[in-house]
Amino acid sequence: MLITLIGFAVLMCLILLRMPIAFAMGIVGFIGYSALGDWNFNGALSVSAKRLIDTSQDYGLSVIPMFILMGNLITKAGLSQELYRACYAFFGHKKGGLAMATVAACGGFSAISGSSLATSATMAKVAMPSMRKYGYSDGLAAASIAAGGTLGILIPPSVILIIYGVLTEQSIRDLFAAGFIPGVLGIVLYMLATRYVVWRNPKSGPCGERMSKEEKWHAIRSVSAILGLFVLVMGGIYAGIFTPTEAAGVGAGGAFVIALYRRSLTLPILQDILLETARTTTMLFGVIIGALIYSNFVNRAGLPSELVNLIQSVGADPILVMLAILGVYILLGTVFESLSMLLLTIPVFYPLVQSMGFDLVWFGIIVVVVTEISLITPPVGLNIFVLSGVIKDIKTSTIFKGVTPFWCADIIRLALLLFIPALSLWLPGMLYSA
Repeated sequence: MLITLIGFAVLMCLILLRMPIAFAMGIVGFIGYSALGDWNFNGALSVSAKRLIDTSQDYGLSVIPMFILMGNLITKAGLSQELYRACYAFFGHKKGGLAMATVAACGGFSAISGSSLATSATMAKVAMPSMRKYGYSDGLAAASIAAGGTLGILIPPSVILIIYGVLTEQSIRDLFAAGFIPGVLGIVLYMLATRYVVWRNPKSGPCGERMSKEEKWHAIRSVSAILGLFVLVMGGIYAGIFTPTEAAGVGAGGAFVIALYRRSLTLPILQDILLETARTTTMLFGVIIGALIYSNFVNRAGLPSELVNLIQSVGADPILVMLAILGVYILLGTVFESLSMLLLTIPVFYPLVQSMGFDLVWFGIIVVVVTEISLITPPVGLNIFVLSGVIKDIKTSTIFKGVTPFWCADIIRLALLLFIPALSLWLPGMLYSA
């Protein structure tokens, strides 16, 4: 236990010193595993090498580069403007409608791209000029983009859910199904948060122009191809026609055809897309391998078992333990970015959660929602800082103030998911119970 605590402290220090988390977790896991075996470096080297080889050769993990490639192709195809216009067609004429359209467009775009940060950066360039044109307050306009961008790590296909599935050995198909309703619930609650802001201050979100039926139809047709691709990919997974890996390949191929049809691809652009996909994939695989090496150390040290024994000896109510775990996540979210927080805690917490009889698919959705909250809460709030970097004339403090109703809506969603597990488990249960 002492070695585990020392290792965790060293890991924290390395991360705070800006060492990449993949290297930090790998180094601490390797040295810690050696220390537990009387400094047997050969044993640690053998286990770490096996983790590296097994992860690199895992066919199921090819889902990661395929979905990343799909997102990059769609982003380069210029979908964001058309998607925003389609959402504007239905919400733009209402008070706060442009902000609601932004949330809906962020939800759709993030579902395709799978990246919260990319969604925030892209939609800032698309939605912010329109909201400023109609006199929206900077706080509401920027907050709707920052909050909407967080949906990318929950609405399938989500890379974070894939990584969680790898670490906990849960079905990625079940996790994708479980994330759908909470993702839609997030969009609805963000829209209600927008209505609340406009109710308190009507000047913060004036009405936009009403589109004609012909304009609405044209806006919908402009995104029909990508919506069809999303339905094909996710519908194929949910219906059991494709495995997630096969669906990712279909999605990447379909995105390539759409980009060709829209004439948005040139050889230099395609080269940039492939290089960006390779860089992101390499980073994520490095992070996964480092986390698995660290997980070897934590499990051999017996920390999860010690926590289970401690909880059983105290006789604490399982729901109180869950609330304590969520409290830890919220505190860590004020210091660490989302992926680091997930990788640090999952190897320790998931055996404890499993021992208390909770469903690990449900716990995965809970963890991702808490992670979403950390993306828009001070002092880190990674989405906020990405947005302030894109929109340089808005103070970070203004965005943090404007986003408060949105993370309050996230707290409500978290409570609903915590106390009504069926919101997460109903869809995978209905689809795959047989």
